[in-house]
Amino acid sequence: MKVYCYERCTTCKKALKWLDDNKIKYELIDIKGSNPDKATLKEAYEKSGQPLKKFFNTSGQLYRGMELSKKLPDMSEDEQLNLLATDGMLVKRPLVIGDDFVLLGFKEAEWTDKLNK
Repeated sequence: MKVYCYERCTTCKKALKWLDDNKIKYELIDIKGSNPDKATLKEAYEKSGQPLKKFFNTSGQLYRGMELSKKLPDMSEDEQLNLLATDGMLVKRPLVIGDDFVLLGFKEAEWTDKLNK
């Protein structure tokens, strides 16, 4: 299981603490230094069953600075994936990619359901 996080993100810190407290093994990847590539993002998107817009960090400075809330509706999925792959700070975090699931953000109940089996 890969966990893409940003070290200064409080939500990521909570998520990692939860994983450690529940003794769940994971590979930690710095989303800013090692942004997921387009193929990884496309696979995660398809596996997640979520709309692609859920993969964007809508509260991030970069997202707001680029005015993506206005631009995304007119972009194709391919264009959105290309954009997400350019900068990890655009990606919702933490992003967890398992063998048969994807988690976006940290919602403890959802994580408990997917990871405490």
